[in-house]
Amino acid sequence: LQFEESFVEKKDDLTKLQKDGSLLFQQLPMVEIDGMKMVQTRAIANYIATKYNLYGKDLKERALIDMYVEGLFDLNELLMPYDYKPADQKEQHFATMMDKAANRYFPAFEKVLKDHGQDFLVGNQLSRADVQLLEVILMAEEFQPDILAKFPLLQRFKARISNIPTIKKFLQPGSQRKPRIREEDVPKVIKIFY
Repeated sequence: LQFEESFVEKKDDLTKLQKDGSLLFQQLPMVEIDGMKMVQTRAIANYIATKYNLYGKDLKERALIDMYVEGLFDLNELLMPYDYKPADQKEQHFATMMDKAANRYFPAFEKVLKDHGQDFLVGNQLSRADVQLLEVILMAEEFQPDILAKFPLLQRFKARISNIPTIKKFLQPGSQRKPRIREEDVPKVIKIFY
């Protein structure tokens, strides 16, 4: 999937999008695709996954993909706000998110891989659940590099999915993948969105 990104650099950029009707619910992200201006992360991901055959072959596979993705969104929602937390809350938040990653979410995905016995979470081909699990693993490792130490199947999963040619290219330095926000950029983001 080739794409072009545009970034909101200042509050006025966001206000303009909100006022011109581009953002149905007045918030980002927004993707322009196939003549539509799509908003809402899950809707965007579902559409792209369906369009590019990453959303299972039948209703049961889609239900499993949705279930796994919702769990990944839960973990992602713990990881994402860390950098925006006040300094006096960071230590506790870090402990909570690493505890839940290591004791709730990663054990669940280790079990899914063991029980399924395939290279992928669902069926025998790449799905959006695999892509999102890889992204959450990479995010968690930015916080704690050895987070997968107790999860050999997740370690192999990460290596395998990371070496799919299109994903490998996306993970290279200089690609469109975004690293964790830099501390000095946090005030700018807060000024734009809050």
